[in-house]
Amino acid sequence: MEAFAKVLLVLLPAIYVLIIIELIYSYAVDRFNFRAMDSISSLSAGMTNAIKSVLGLTVVVIGYKYMYEHLAVSAMKVTWFTYLFALIFLDFGTYWYHRLAHSVNIFWNRHVIHHSGETFNIATALRQSVSKFVNVSVFFLLPAALFGVPPQVIAIVTPFHLFIQVWYHTTHIGKLGWLEYIIVTPSQHRVHHAMNPVYLDKNLSPIFCVWDRLFGTFQEELDDVPCVYGVTRQVHTWNPIRINLMHMWLLIKDAWHTKNWKDKLRIWFMPTGWRPADVQSRMPVPYASADSFIKYDTPASNLLIAWSWVQFAALSLMTFQLLFQIVSIGQPEVFIYGAFLFLMVYSYTTLMDQDMNAMWLELFKSIVGITIIYTMGNWFGIDNLVPGGSIAVFIYHLLSAAITVYIVTYDLKNDAKTSTLILKQ
Repeated sequence: MEAFAKVLLVLLPAIYVLIIIELIYSYAVDRFNFRAMDSISSLSAGMTNAIKSVLGLTVVVIGYKYMYEHLAVSAMKVTWFTYLFALIFLDFGTYWYHRLAHSVNIFWNRHVIHHSGETFNIATALRQSVSKFVNVSVFFLLPAALFGVPPQVIAIVTPFHLFIQVWYHTTHIGKLGWLEYIIVTPSQHRVHHAMNPVYLDKNLSPIFCVWDRLFGTFQEELDDVPCVYGVTRQVHTWNPIRINLMHMWLLIKDAWHTKNWKDKLRIWFMPTGWRPADVQSRMPVPYASADSFIKYDTPASNLLIAWSWVQFAALSLMTFQLLFQIVSIGQPEVFIYGAFLFLMVYSYTTLMDQDMNAMWLELFKSIVGITIIYTMGNWFGIDNLVPGGSIAVFIYHLLSAAITVYIVTYDLKNDAKTSTLILKQ
């Protein structure tokens, strides 16, 4: 936990800097491609993924260390070449795991969040899954274990490998000449995120595009086919936790409702998007087309937009506190803190969706927060870091409940009345 928390304390701010640079540049060149709600949703997804990862909330069937100790032909001596070797093996394994996520129903559930963004920018890179409950990706590192790449080298290379996949989530960099034949570029990754039929399930490589070219999944970005971003079954929500569970919930419902026992079993391992014929005919699911795609949007007041940013800022500060004090907070308190932060994200992104139930969620969340302060006597030891921090968090809970109640009972209801009048006219 502690080591990974330290890595996140460096990587997350670095990604934020890249996002700010792209935001400023896009505004300066009059190609602004940030939507407030979409960006907050992406950033919030990144935070939930960071929290889940640092708390280790994934079942590991077999760890890399186990494979290394039992299967390595010989231990590789650690040199600079070892790190390069590890990067190549990690990239190769990630390609095949990524391809599995795009090919099999049950594995798509843990990847759909990354493709759900309908605006493409660096913030999109943070749309990462929290629905990976069992980690099978380690099996794709078998070649590295056989060649004897030490576990500590894999541990160092992995976060670096993830970080260098961030930069190419942008529309502001064109094709890069001869580099297009070596590394994954923004042009290639735009194709990967596009839902156009010609682009679907293409360009799956993480760093080196050679895997796509070798295994038949490469597709160049075409000048006459502009990329349309998103998924064919639109998610229609800003709530990253709901997005993480949507596909799995559909599979569960389809498995329950189908009358064919064979389909109840095979639905999980069929190609992505496959549904039993009897369920598809009785309970069709709408699909979006790239030719007539309408982005999900919830026209919001300036107050709601501003408050959503405030909520994300509060989430960020609390998450960084958790990462910084993870050892001193201790167990089981860190898991209580993590659960609270998930509740926090679910609450304010529900408000972003303009769901009236957000008021009750926020009241519940604030009561939970105040109860934690009352029972612990402080907010997870924050006073050791920031004097008076618990008082500030207590005030935040009160304001959060009050402002959310105001937005739901006044702001959203006025918007609903205005929309009704417009429709009648």
